[in-house]
Amino acid sequence: MTERDAEIRSFLARNGLADAVRTPLAGDASVRRYERLRRTDGSTLILVDTPVPAEDLLPFMAIGAALAGIGLSVPAIHAADTGRGLALQDDFGDETFTRLLAEGADPQPLYALATDSLIALHRCWPAGGSERLGLPVYDVALFVEQTMLFADVYVPAACGSPLSDEDRSEFETLWRAVVEPACAGPASLLLRDYHVDNVLRLPRDGVKAAGLIDFQNAGHGPVAYDLVSLLEDARRDVAPALAEAMTARYLAAFPDLDAAAFRRSMAVLGAVRHARILAIFVRLALKGRRGYLVHLGRVWRLLEGQLAKPELAPVAEWFARHLPPGTRADFVVPETT
Repeated sequence: MTERDAEIRSFLARNGLADAVRTPLAGDASVRRYERLRRTDGSTLILVDTPVPAEDLLPFMAIGAALAGIGLSVPAIHAADTGRGLALQDDFGDETFTRLLAEGADPQPLYALATDSLIALHRCWPAGGSERLGLPVYDVALFVEQTMLFADVYVPAACGSPLSDEDRSEFETLWRAVVEPACAGPASLLLRDYHVDNVLRLPRDGVKAAGLIDFQNAGHGPVAYDLVSLLEDARRDVAPALAEAMTARYLAAFPDLDAAAFRRSMAVLGAVRHARILAIFVRLALKGRRGYLVHLGRVWRLLEGQLAKPELAPVAEWFARHLPPGTRADFVVPETT
């Protein structure tokens, strides 16, 4: 038995779960682990196991309490040992929107529910709420920093050599110029990884039917970010007509919002997100975790779709000069040894 196993067993015993049946759950790109705990009466909880120092456990608990306070569904925390990175939370089951869609569910009501949850969040999140929680600000500097991951990870891998200081500096300057206006509109809590794999259907009414998970990295930033994260999913194709209908649904809920500026913000922030994800997928592949490469072509299509828009023309021109054929969707990441 490892030291970590002993810590988990002790934590479960202290919370009356020494005899619970433990079943590991599928993970994602994070370092957190999850197990389903089934008690003798058949009820279940989820064990959260995150490496120490558990820097995301306290934010998850604080943000979750705030989201529950405005009427959204998040897993309640039943016990936690933050010093050891362990927690027990509600089990929302297995009906992620991803699974429901794979089983043939109608996408429209699921995406409408996810969009309505964002509408509720942006209507109800209190002014100053993010600051009181000490959350990071997703501002121009942070978004530009995220794009630099593409310059520093993706480009060297695809092109065979790092960018020159001059080319890297130009990349940063061009992104800053397009990101600044994209961040000029209204801001709210930004969930950061809002997509169908992080929303579960619950037997509840209204927006409470959407169970929200994986928001420990939330911050405060432009309201367009989470909607484009939902509608331009790195792991799943979303029909253009459905994406447009959900964008229109969101905008109809905020008639005073500048719709054209919001759409421009979606385009730029979508491009930022796609560039960052491409770099992350390649970085994971270079470390031997190649499963995400199946999505590389989709993410490139999404990025190129945004680069084709006028607000991203300067960045698109840089891409045209520095990323020739063989470095985009057709890039084959070399096997590591």
